[in-house]
Amino acid sequence: MSGGIFAIATSVMIKFYVFLWMCMFVFSAYGQTNIVTPDSIQFECHVQNIGTIAFMDAVIPIESFSPDKWLDTFRLQPKTDLHIRVFMGNSLTNYLHTLAPELTATALTENGNYQFSFYVDEKLVYIENLPVGAGSAESKNTKTVFRVPLISVTNEDSWGRFLWQRFMMQGGADALTAGAHQFKIEIRPYVKATTILVGDIIATGTMVIVVPEQIVDARLVAIQKIQPTKEWQISTESVDTILMTALNKKIVTKQFKDITSIVVVKDNKLLMESYYNGAKRKTLHDTRSVGKTVASALTGIAIQDGYLPNEYTTLNHYYDLHSFQNYSQAKDSISIKNLLTMQSIFDGSDSDMASPGNEEKMYPTDNWVQFALNLPIDTQKITAPHWDYFTAGVVLLGDIINKSVPGGLEDYCDKQLFTPLGIKKYKWEYTPQHVGNTAGGLRLSSLDLAKIGSLYQQKGQWNGKAIFSADWAAKSLSPQIAIDESNNYGYLLWNKTYIINDKPYEVYYASGNGGNKIFIFKDYPLVIVITATAYNQGYAHIQVDKIMEHYLIPALHLE
Repeated sequence: MSGGIFAIATSVMIKFYVFLWMCMFVFSAYGQTNIVTPDSIQFECHVQNIGTIAFMDAVIPIESFSPDKWLDTFRLQPKTDLHIRVFMGNSLTNYLHTLAPELTATALTENGNYQFSFYVDEKLVYIENLPVGAGSAESKNTKTVFRVPLISVTNEDSWGRFLWQRFMMQGGADALTAGAHQFKIEIRPYVKATTILVGDIIATGTMVIVVPEQIVDARLVAIQKIQPTKEWQISTESVDTILMTALNKKIVTKQFKDITSIVVVKDNKLLMESYYNGAKRKTLHDTRSVGKTVASALTGIAIQDGYLPNEYTTLNHYYDLHSFQNYSQAKDSISIKNLLTMQSIFDGSDSDMASPGNEEKMYPTDNWVQFALNLPIDTQKITAPHWDYFTAGVVLLGDIINKSVPGGLEDYCDKQLFTPLGIKKYKWEYTPQHVGNTAGGLRLSSLDLAKIGSLYQQKGQWNGKAIFSADWAAKSLSPQIAIDESNNYGYLLWNKTYIINDKPYEVYYASGNGGNKIFIFKDYPLVIVITATAYNQGYAHIQVDKIMEHYLIPALHLE
């Protein structure tokens, strides 16, 4: 046999044994047959690297992909992409089948996904069970190799980017200090059966991440000087300047991203006022759903003025519900309070893209009120009432206020809320019927947002005048329903407790997409406003919690 023929024969035999090994891996190692048919393993780079995660700084087609194009070192800096390509021996659904063989393929895809573990310098930093909605059922059933971006300059739409952002906010940024670090990812399958079951590692990859040292001008991180206003005197209390300088540095260096302002009011005096990323004192911030809290305040004012009887009034008092689609007698019992506490029985949920009442399905329509009233009811909510974030319900609330108060919602808000608070500059967004959009988008300055928070903390009073009643303030801030173990909801206001050095700090807060917040402290005369533009980013709210827990609250020397 000639050398050439021998080499060809040897290559064929190697490929045969690799194929045989793969068959054993898929069928024998897991002790059962597949529940779905996965994609074939056809590329040489896949055959040779099953169980491996490859790192790339560009999108390289798998047809031309080879180990020499993998990254063994990555420099973490702006405007640099980072992708992973995962080579597996089977599809995710089949891995999940080994964990819960009693479940159907559909049940597996609806209740299972990948678990990611991130290590820095051999220390486990972050572990996440990827949400079951990340990735389609088809990809879970068939894909044996996949690519996702972790960092994308073009913001490629992928669950991978949001996973990376959560890792960075949940310890990654703190672990990846200036210098070189060993970085590793492990991927396992997990499924929610009677309990959460996690399988063995199906892919792993390592590389070195080099983090450049960032030199920052000291003037950019110094505590910003503030000037008094007509409404706000300057507090003489001290803050921890070391902590605040460290916070400013993280904002300036983009470790905390897209923050535009931080305002702290203590004892009704201005203690801190800082602006970032081009924002100024007069900037009107798009705080999205923070505007819902203004709708709650207006409801209380309209009740106090007698234009609304009370929050227990039902929708059939304001609408002929029979004239809308999907009429049910149960709709007659939906009250203003149900809209305020996100407990209506409409089949609407903003957290479920498939929900008939999801807000993204409302915005393209030409009548948002009609959209909401046309929705069917969710019969499960009748037998088991529960909280479900439902923006369309707040649109209904705004429409009820608009048709009940003299001059309509916008004029009434200006005269009865904004003018008494000294709020002169603001900008409404509007519904298709040109009613002020109470769903969100009302733009206010940071100091004026602080006035809204202070109004609630002072039990509806401003400069000795009652804007709304103390009873309404108490109801609004009281937890009306538990969302989960750590979060409650009042009248379009959230409630939770920060634990810092074993000490609880309970806060009520308005919250909007992008990381916009008005915090009202329960046990301290303290209001904190944070504005940001991290819209639809996975780090938006996580980083605000870190700012509160690790910087702002500790810096204020609360006793």
